[in-house]
Amino acid sequence: MNMKPDSRKSFLVRCSCLLFALKFLSPLPVFAQFPYPTAIPPDAQRNSSAQVRSAIGQLQNTTRTAPSYGEQGYGNVSQQFEGVRGAYQAFKQTLDPKQLTDGANDLAELDAGLDIIAGAFDNCRTEMAAGRSADAALRDMCQVLREASQVWVQEFNKTCSRLRTSWH
Repeated sequence: MNMKPDSRKSFLVRCSCLLFALKFLSPLPVFAQFPYPTAIPPDAQRNSSAQVRSAIGQLQNTTRTAPSYGEQGYGNVSQQFEGVRGAYQAFKQTLDPKQLTDGANDLAELDAGLDIIAGAFDNCRTEMAAGRSADAALRDMCQVLREASQVWVQEFNKTCSRLRTSWH
């Protein structure tokens, strides 16, 4: 195509005007989509894993004092255990899709571990309903919870190391 110099200038001016109009006068700007999910800051994962460890520490402290508080002690231990569950769920929310995939089995085992530990509450209630003294049943439950939560947090720490989510 053989264009005269004036035609070429006119064409370039028209194209420039069209691009300007599309870019600056368009009612809806067009943005490119980022193909990867935004990364979770490593500090968020470290802080969240530290909160899980702190919640375990609080649970263990509560299990040491709860037997002397009777029914209120049972409630305190139950509340602290739910705090562990909540902190662990919050921790899982900080994991990126790759970490969730890579750690799926470990995370499932940790979830199952919390469910197994929760069975200690049912056992305590069953023993009390069967006539065992509340103090003795609570004391045994607290011992089981202390030991089980120590094992659970060790597995949690191993999982964090494998997923590279925290320093501990």
